[in-house]
Amino acid sequence: MPVNDPFARLPQAASFTVTSTTVDDGAAWPPAQHSSGLPGGKDTSPQLSWSGAPEGTKSYAVTVYDPDAPTGSGFWHWAVTDIPATVTALPEGAGDDTGSQLPDGAYQLPNDARAARYIGAAPPAGHGPHRYFVVVHALDIPSTGVPADATPAVLGFTMAGHTLGRAVLTVTAETPA
Repeated sequence: MPVNDPFARLPQAASFTVTSTTVDDGAAWPPAQHSSGLPGGKDTSPQLSWSGAPEGTKSYAVTVYDPDAPTGSGFWHWAVTDIPATVTALPEGAGDDTGSQLPDGAYQLPNDARAARYIGAAPPAGHGPHRYFVVVHALDIPSTGVPADATPAVLGFTMAGHTLGRAVLTVTAETPA
């Protein structure tokens, strides 16, 4: 497995805590968080709760990214922005097609499959384990101002100078050969 660190070239940010009732840090995704194209996969976004964000946090963004995808640029599975600073949790399934379980003002950007929703893990068969960085970003702005049709990479670029903290869960998935 590559050792690439998706945060290595980003400005440093304080740490805070993210937990999930869906999956533990370092564990494998349950079947429901895999792509619907795999047995048992349902494209269900994980439940997330966070605490201890840095003072001055005015909003959050949540991203799920696989740096081990064989694309040269990884694969963005989910990106949500403009989560109000008063919100500290998302329920399981909030990343569905409707986004109706997201807090008021928050919205999903198209992932690398160009769907504005969560898309589950689906590493190529026999490619080995992939890491999925589930990140809550604490921002010093109430809105990123990123258009709803922007890519997660544009969101990341926009957040870079506004990130006060990052709370990270690292989850894995592997599809046998």
